[in-house]
Amino acid sequence: MGKEYERFEPALVRFIGNQHVFFVATAPTGDEGWLNLSPKGLDSLRVLDDRTLAYLDFTGSGVETIAHLRENGRIIVCFCALEGPPKILRVQGRGDVFEPDDPEFADLRANFPDAPLEAAVRAIVRVRAERIRDACGYAVPLYEFQGERSQLHDWADRKGEAGMVDYRRENNARSLDGLPGLRGSSSQRGS
Repeated sequence: MGKEYERFEPALVRFIGNQHVFFVATAPTGDEGWLNLSPKGLDSLRVLDDRTLAYLDFTGSGVETIAHLRENGRIIVCFCALEGPPKILRVQGRGDVFEPDDPEFADLRANFPDAPLEAAVRAIVRVRAERIRDACGYAVPLYEFQGERSQLHDWADRKGEAGMVDYRRENNARSLDGLPGLRGSSSQRGS
């Protein structure tokens, strides 16, 4: 049976910190539009306080999570144990997006001192938990972590800073549904 938590207790913080992958899901407002579920990895998530977490959002082919958060703020973050004892943890709440030009970005970025892929970081997503609940996870299979993939790092290195700006401008300004994505995609250097 699942349990609801008032805050990120120390055992939950340890559980979150031990996961190599997590998932975020968002949806646009209303009955139309595409739901989005994105897997995330690398050392990109931090618990900031007893009801807040944040993650580095790396440049990708789409911008659905950011667009949905800008529209309605709803988000769920899901962790599931792929190693060790079974457990699923869902954090439902409200998310905010901070791009590098936003005043809060630098303070949030300081929570990730050794973060990978600096050139690929396009934003930080902060999630304020409204509901924290676990579940058994008995049906989640066991997997063995073999290591991080290098493709994002290699791709970002090949593109360089200017190439990343161009890529975000071309691919991250609007969601699949036409919702606004990155503000900086049209105002960053080179445009």
